[in-house]
Amino acid sequence: MKKVFSSLVIAAAMTFGFANFATAQDPVDGVEDVMDAADDTTAGDVADTPDPVTTAATENNGEETSAEGEEGKKKDLGFVQALKQKFIEGDPFWMTLPLICLIIGLALSIERIVYLNLSTINTKRFLDEVETALKNGGTEAAKDVCRNTRGPIASIYYQGLDRADEGIDMVEKSVVSYGGVQMGLLEKGLSWLSLFIALAPMLGFLGTVIGMIFAFDKIVEEGQVSPTTVADGIKVSLLTTVFGLIAAIILQIFYNYIVSKVDGIVNEMEDASISLIDMMLKHKVTNS
Repeated sequence: MKKVFSSLVIAAAMTFGFANFATAQDPVDGVEDVMDAADDTTAGDVADTPDPVTTAATENNGEETSAEGEEGKKKDLGFVQALKQKFIEGDPFWMTLPLICLIIGLALSIERIVYLNLSTINTKRFLDEVETALKNGGTEAAKDVCRNTRGPIASIYYQGLDRADEGIDMVEKSVVSYGGVQMGLLEKGLSWLSLFIALAPMLGFLGTVIGMIFAFDKIVEEGQVSPTTVADGIKVSLLTTVFGLIAAIILQIFYNYIVSKVDGIVNEMEDASISLIDMMLKHKVTNS
């Protein structure tokens, strides 16, 4: 849009200049005879004299073209290059601190997502396999099914089946206790992730405050309030805050996804634990 507007301005300036040039060259009433009687030399001198409006239009054209060139260079900068430029403008030291929080937080998030996805199984199919094994082969066959299945639900089932000879009460205690252990494994690393979510914007605000202090120090050194000094200092200071907030927003999205995933697996664990007790009572694999 800016290029189109610049082109229109150039075209209008050139049109206006040529119009004035043409008007200046139109014959005036009562002077036609004088113009016809003029010498060829005089006419040549007049023709060789550059018109001020045309010169101004040409200079204006050159300025607009250079402006377009500079804006084109800015637009040619890709996202990565622009991000690098802003990173350098915001002081690499203070910008690096939120970046470290973002990198570590992303690493923790990816590890948790992979772990939780591997912990997710088809619960209904697993329950059917365990019940079939209990019906046909007893406790040992059901334990083999649990060994060959990944995830916390299979581990809880294995612990419960392993206590089958000790009575149903012991099975319930074992399932509850080991369920808490599995829940802790599912939530492993979330406290560190929440720490980096809180730490990233705080480090950004710290960089902002320190940048403002440096800006006021420059004002004191110069002895006057320079708009350029104040604007540059505020710009550099706010960049750290923006980067810290962006890092926190990204990590918060991952954190909420992980928490919802953990809640879903925990609910499945609780439902499956109740199903295990009912299943063992149904097939009478425990001592009363």
